[in-house]
Amino acid sequence: MHILLPGAGGQLGHAIQGIFSSHKIVTCDRQQLDITDLDAVRAAVATHAPDLVLNAAAYNAVDQAERDPEAAYRANALGPRNLALVTAARGIPFLHMSTNYVFDGLSHRPYHEFDRPHPQSVYGQSKLAGEEAVRALNPRHYIVRTSWVYHTHGKNFIQTMRALSRQPEVQVVNDQFGSPTYAPHLATALARLVTTEAFGTYHMAGRGGTSRFELIRTFYALLGVRSQVKPVPSTEMPRLAQCPSYAVLTTLQEPSIYLPPWQDGLAQFVQSAL
Repeated sequence: MHILLPGAGGQLGHAIQGIFSSHKIVTCDRQQLDITDLDAVRAAVATHAPDLVLNAAAYNAVDQAERDPEAAYRANALGPRNLALVTAARGIPFLHMSTNYVFDGLSHRPYHEFDRPHPQSVYGQSKLAGEEAVRALNPRHYIVRTSWVYHTHGKNFIQTMRALSRQPEVQVVNDQFGSPTYAPHLATALARLVTTEAFGTYHMAGRGGTSRFELIRTFYALLGVRSQVKPVPSTEMPRLAQCPSYAVLTTLQEPSIYLPPWQDGLAQFVQSAL
């Protein structure tokens, strides 16, 4: 399979290149392909003639999106719209990555694909707008929502907390819940999905859910560090963007493609990072 991969420089893009190694992948970072430029997207797709476009590009600065919503919407809505428009015109399947931030976090059970989105932040709203554009423009789409992605490559919450692990005490919020997702596990699931031609919306995240506090307490135990993890409410660590307090994901979609439990991903991360 010949794949065009915008967002190749990010942590998921990096994992995809490793997992999809048997395929021919044309990698594009932001400098090589600006997906918000329709003419540039048309030229790239015409030049490379891919069998699949897999969009791992996104504006992920959640708090900064509140200050600069136009930048968030250009990357997360206009960019996917351009990719969907061009791939649809050529009959090319399009896989687009989305997020648990499209939900409001008020559920008391894991969110599945048929739950109604209700984003509470500019980031979540821009990602939902991107989903809607993809659905409207290219019927041969896969939209994959995920949660709390991390990898040994790139910046993420786990890497930040690893850097803080030498401190005698760290504070971590205990009232935000999600599904930690190891990027190579997600890439493996995507590799399976793109062979199915079962187009639609999917939730793919580390199986099970946990709080940020329990995640880091487990992480530090695996690292063997002595830093004390202190649970605090999110009101003591306010952010500009409203994060969903409960954003655990599950799947009802067919084919059911499950990732390993989030604990397995964390253990593999530690093995790779040491």
